[in-house]
Amino acid sequence: MGYGFGGFLLVVGLILALAVTDRVNGIDLTMVGWIMALVGAVLIVVTAMTWGRRGTRSVETTTHRDGTQSVSERRTDV
Repeated sequence: MGYGFGGFLLVVGLILALAVTDRVNGIDLTMVGWIMALVGAVLIVVTAMTWGRRGTRSVETTTHRDGTQSVSERRTDV
């Protein structure tokens, strides 16, 4: 999901909560807006916390004297 979707939910939610004055029967648009804004903010925070936890990956190719190659891969997951 990420920053884009979280930002979208936050902006649309704040618009619904603070700027829309229309009424829909059975739906409180202000509350829907605040819920969307809260979910968007939480999504942004969760994305920021997990963004750097992807780990690292390195690939090394070794060419031997007879012309063959071997590939080794190292992954570090946090």
